[in-house]
Amino acid sequence: MQKSIMPSSATRTGVWGGIGAIIMSFAAYTSAMVVRQGSSPDWLHFTLPPILYWNSLILVVSSGVLELARTRVGGPFDRLGYANALSVEHLRERLFWLRVTIALGFVFLAGQYLAWRGLSARGVFVATSPSSSFFYLLTAVHALHLIGGLGALVYALRYLHTDDGPRAVQVLGAVALYWHFMAVLWVYLLVVLTMWV
Repeated sequence: MQKSIMPSSATRTGVWGGIGAIIMSFAAYTSAMVVRQGSSPDWLHFTLPPILYWNSLILVVSSGVLELARTRVGGPFDRLGYANALSVEHLRERLFWLRVTIALGFVFLAGQYLAWRGLSARGVFVATSPSSSFFYLLTAVHALHLIGGLGALVYALRYLHTDDGPRAVQVLGAVALYWHFMAVLWVYLLVVLTMWV
């Protein structure tokens, strides 16, 4: 059977375009926060909930687990660079690691919710001060983008159930690129929040 050539560049270009837009948005939020903090006598510093640091570990681990799933999907390649069919055992293994990644993503979101609840229990709400407003804005917008990433992971999981060819490798590669970016973005945000909030 003749294999059609499916360019991966279009998929990756689309993901990189989305990542570029997200970077610009968070750069704007960060610069607005720095400017607001510098010109604001009502800026209140508060201690970040410790669960945010555990959440960072969870998201970084999920990124590593996804990379493990991605390399399992790649499998052996033929001379044209297409993935050869994998054994049933390899298929189960890659789907297992992808499910673990999705579960860790939901654990991260649950941790974010607990962090927000913990802050509200301490009387730190969105409107408490400019610093709390930026904290909730940055973490909530990141969580929304992460939910989008979870949706993409679920799509990739369903796709991989039916196709183990080159297109499946491309789909998971694009989703993995976005997910790795979400992990890096979260580490950046945690550093920024630790310094400025």
